[in-house]
Amino acid sequence: MLFNEVGWNFDNTYSKLPDSFISKTSPIPVKSPELTIFNYNLAEELGLNFSSIKKDDLSKLFSGNSLPEGSKSIAQAYAGHQFGHFTMLGDGRAVLMGEHVSKNNERFDIQFKGSGQTPFSRNGDGRAALGPMLREYIISEAMHSLNIPTTRSLAVVKTGEDVIRENILQGAILTRVASSHLRVGTFQYVAMRNNENELRTLIDYTINRHYPNIKKSKNQAIDLLKVLIELQIDLVVNWMRVGFIHGVMNTDNMSISGETIDYGPCAFMDAYDPQTVFSSIDELGRYAYFNQPSITKWNLARFAECLIPLIDPKKEKAIEIATKVINSFDKSYETKWINMMRDKLGLFGQDQKDQILIIDLLTWMHKNKADYTNTFCFLMDENFQHSKIYNDENFLIWKERWKERLKLNNNTPEKYLSLMKSVNPLVIPRNHKVEEVLESANNNDLSPLKKLIKVLEKPYEKTKENIDYQSPAPSSEKKYKTFCGT
Repeated sequence: MLFNEVGWNFDNTYSKLPDSFISKTSPIPVKSPELTIFNYNLAEELGLNFSSIKKDDLSKLFSGNSLPEGSKSIAQAYAGHQFGHFTMLGDGRAVLMGEHVSKNNERFDIQFKGSGQTPFSRNGDGRAALGPMLREYIISEAMHSLNIPTTRSLAVVKTGEDVIRENILQGAILTRVASSHLRVGTFQYVAMRNNENELRTLIDYTINRHYPNIKKSKNQAIDLLKVLIELQIDLVVNWMRVGFIHGVMNTDNMSISGETIDYGPCAFMDAYDPQTVFSSIDELGRYAYFNQPSITKWNLARFAECLIPLIDPKKEKAIEIATKVINSFDKSYETKWINMMRDKLGLFGQDQKDQILIIDLLTWMHKNKADYTNTFCFLMDENFQHSKIYNDENFLIWKERWKERLKLNNNTPEKYLSLMKSVNPLVIPRNHKVEEVLESANNNDLSPLKKLIKVLEKPYEKTKENIDYQSPAPSSEKKYKTFCGT
């Protein structure tokens, strides 16, 4: 296999960190790898060319059966608060193949997910099933097209081996591409070791890799905290914009790079309900749609705790400084959330009644079980079908108030529609559509999967293809649930 001709350019910096951060390990070879789907667009963005590589060889590569020259596989150590309970963790079913540096000098982790047991597996089999890996492929690529920071998916390979969960499932491995796999949980792991040198090493590494602009800061720890607060606010505001529910916002699932990471029981909301939960394991709604901002703040507070020794020599002073920074979250989030909602409604400038206008719409949507995505499509005159719900008297009264607000600040239909169309998707990965294509893929029919992925590449454009993907799921007594896949 001529993998050197592909354009791999490995420079594996994380593997050079102290041994306590990592475990040198390799993907466990699989029985009969078979490439299910490959992301040629992403490969091109990475500066990689697989056009001369046969499908069988791609299958061997992206199953971990055959690794390219320069790769150096490791499993990363980390910890995490899972549903509020602290646990020492690590890559229990993932192996970092290496760090690829593109021609634009951008660094990317190339990771295999579902590649077998590691020293961190904790009695798990280290494997993954086809459905959850394809789900991550679909949703992560959809998030990218929605202009939301995210890890990406390069390939999914079937292993030819069974995975035992509730049922016997087809095994699969996902190749994930990320700016890095540094997590809040990575810092928690190091902080628990009470080794200030290791903590300093991790902060230096993080700043060098992601935030070199704060290298000369007088207090790198506090400035790193400030940067991450704003990045995470931007991220969760984007989630709220499109009705995305992560489903498992544990601290080990919060990326230091500000990307959405770890697509387990994630899903998109149809009818607007702030209490929406899809995850089968989130019985108390800890990670419900409307809880995502407060959980983000909670996770950031756990991150701040890790940095205390480097914020100030005096612990009490360090806690005081960190607390003040963390408490800046609420005002910043509220400002960015309201501005995001203004954009969704095509509003320019500010008006003191904007918040009431926004809350009144969301309240009406909740009471009437209006579809979150399609309500904004309707307001843009992009509704694919007329729904009687928008003839409701209270909605029509609200709509007149909205039209009056649109007249402020030299607004025009061209301006506000352009703004609305830039932030309101016409299509999202509807849960029932995702389930349909996953079922087909499990039955070896990949055409619905490929069609859905193609439609989701242009979520803001009106096309003939996306009309069939705009409808919410048919009403059902059965509540939709998603699963982690572990």
